[in-house]
Amino acid sequence: MKKKVLWISLSLIMLIIVTIPLGFFYVLNNGNPYTKYIADKNVPVYLEEKGYTENEIEESHYVEPKYLINNDYYHGHYMVIFKDEPDTTYYYGITKKGKQVKQFCEKDRLSPDGVTDIVKTETKHSEKKCVHSLENRD
Repeated sequence: MKKKVLWISLSLIMLIIVTIPLGFFYVLNNGNPYTKYIADKNVPVYLEEKGYTENEIEESHYVEPKYLINNDYYHGHYMVIFKDEPDTTYYYGITKKGKQVKQFCEKDRLSPDGVTDIVKTETKHSEKKCVHSLENRD
């Protein structure tokens, strides 16, 4: 009986030792699954409420930025490229309080020579009340 309890305890410890680092590397490479879930759930609905259809969107999905963002928002973004503006990538974030979707003012614009620049100027699909993702960071 003692051997069985010892074997089960040792197995659980080994499982924990293996699972924690694997989970850590998964989150580092793929982002927080909870943040991805709420972005995938809320941003498409928000875009639909704004009047956009799937036919107007060339590409859209969750992305995990490699830099710190505004502390009022979950770290993961939802990126959208519209068909009528294929050189500009828009980003949307989810507030930690209230889980509201907001467009970030910073957008990526691909220049003809293949360089991507961050632009904050008004573009075709810019919202008047955008939020600066690079403010309120620690």
